[in-house]
Amino acid sequence: MPASRAEANRPVVLIVDDDEEVRTSLQELMLSVDIETSCFASSREFLEARLPERPGCLLLDVRMPGTSGLDVQQQLALRGNAKPIIFLTGYGDIPMTVQAMKAGAVDFLTKPFREQTVLDAVVMAIELDVARQAETRTARRNITQFATLTRREQQVMREVALGRLNKQIAHDLGITEVTVKLHRGNVMRKMQAASIGELIRAWESLPGEVRDKELA
Repeated sequence: MPASRAEANRPVVLIVDDDEEVRTSLQELMLSVDIETSCFASSREFLEARLPERPGCLLLDVRMPGTSGLDVQQQLALRGNAKPIIFLTGYGDIPMTVQAMKAGAVDFLTKPFREQTVLDAVVMAIELDVARQAETRTARRNITQFATLTRREQQVMREVALGRLNKQIAHDLGITEVTVKLHRGNVMRKMQAASIGELIRAWESLPGEVRDKELA
């Protein structure tokens, strides 16, 4: 793997905590297992920063001056940033935990925490982010490839993905079964699908607005 690509795939943990001692401790813990970090002393500093487009997660203190960790979580969601979040707090309570977890937090750890507990949560969060980024790349590729299909090919792909037989597709579209097979072959080639199962997964990865688009 080229060095530039390897660097782009290297995980980074973003640490946001107004307590310098906590930031330093977490940074040293991550470095002890060869995980790169980037530290921020406030929510504002973090939200105004240009974040690396690399897999990773966010270690986020809940209670900070100004914008709280829960507010940061909400703002990231509004921006479309689905970076996994592990909340850290010295004053956790059940309602706060429920709110954070419902909004997609990976974990909610109360200070002082065991180092292994933090590491386990970070590893899980990074794995989630790697999987999410892979799904995003696949969806983008499928959107691009779907756009290369003709309108008729898009119609055939949709019908195939819905489990309809060639005879049914031919009847609904007013074409012959031979023509359906030709279109389906073109769809498989353009979508780079080796099987009907792969084609169905490609269809399901498309955004709802694309799948629901009128193809008549």
